[in-house]
Amino acid sequence: MTDMLRPAQPAPLAAPSQADREGYLNLERSEAIHRALIARLPCMNRVEAPVGPNPGARLAFPLTVAAWNLERCFFVEESAALLGQQRPDILLLSEGDNGMARTGQRHTTREIAERLGMGYAYGVEFLELDLGSPNDRAFCRDWFNAKGFHGNAVLARAALHAPAMIRLDEHGHWFHGETNQPRIGGRCAIVATLAVGDGALVAVSVHLESDADGPYRADQTRRLLDCIDSFAGDLPVVIGGDLNTGLADDGDFDKEGLFAVAAEAGYRRHGGPMDAMTTRLSPMSRRPYISLKLDWFLTRGLAVTESRVVPAVDPDGSALSDHEMIVAEISGLAADEGRADQEAATAAAY
Repeated sequence: MTDMLRPAQPAPLAAPSQADREGYLNLERSEAIHRALIARLPCMNRVEAPVGPNPGARLAFPLTVAAWNLERCFFVEESAALLGQQRPDILLLSEGDNGMARTGQRHTTREIAERLGMGYAYGVEFLELDLGSPNDRAFCRDWFNAKGFHGNAVLARAALHAPAMIRLDEHGHWFHGETNQPRIGGRCAIVATLAVGDGALVAVSVHLESDADGPYRADQTRRLLDCIDSFAGDLPVVIGGDLNTGLADDGDFDKEGLFAVAAEAGYRRHGGPMDAMTTRLSPMSRRPYISLKLDWFLTRGLAVTESRVVPAVDPDGSALSDHEMIVAEISGLAADEGRADQEAATAAAY
């Protein structure tokens, strides 16, 4: 599974020219063409990971980890402020724009990292070939995307070692399907190793497919965990992100087979109280709207003493995203004194 890993580079990812991106729209919308595009575009095969502000730092237990689907990150300053209130050591972010007209051509992940004094590793989930959905277009001030990047990231207050991307599908689900958002790419995860205490852990930011059924997401999870095994060995792991659970089953997340796949691989799930949903109505939300529990942590070898859902609103109560933030407190390794706390918390969660 190591061939799924894409390495890092310190320099910013370069985008194809505007003319090239317009040309991709005229290509045959086939799986073969999409795979060829993925293979030849450097921006789809590297992670942007400049040297952060704390290159020699190590983390220490207890740790606070936050995961949040930013819904493109229309509100950079307000989102960074809300994240800062949680004092996270590790951030697992998804749906961060970079060079999109709808978000003012900003590199939203980099700006959040700078505001929080963290390093980051960012990878392109999708190369957007248009301005986005009809709702997105209402936010566009330009007629073009400077880069067209939309992706996931791991941020931390310590050095990110061997950051890489794991691509979970390359067949062109959004490229050749019926969609008002033509894209190159597919769902992915960003993975990095962090020094913690006398050891290390692996942090993973993931986003699973929304326009699919439970078995499809279970297969994505299986591929992800297999690849993490080749990357992490027996190191402890924290995975966080938008798993899109329950979308095909009227919101019943427990019908998702991915949880059984994770449990078989030694992972436990954490997502705050089981009745605490993780979506909300936002200015960009699709209608009709239903409240869902889509966002989770999956951990292996770590003692999670608490997980909670944090409302994604600014001080005035305005929504910053259509997803709430989730936060986990990790006291140490599962084999230490925190093991009982982890088992108690997990039992309560299930």
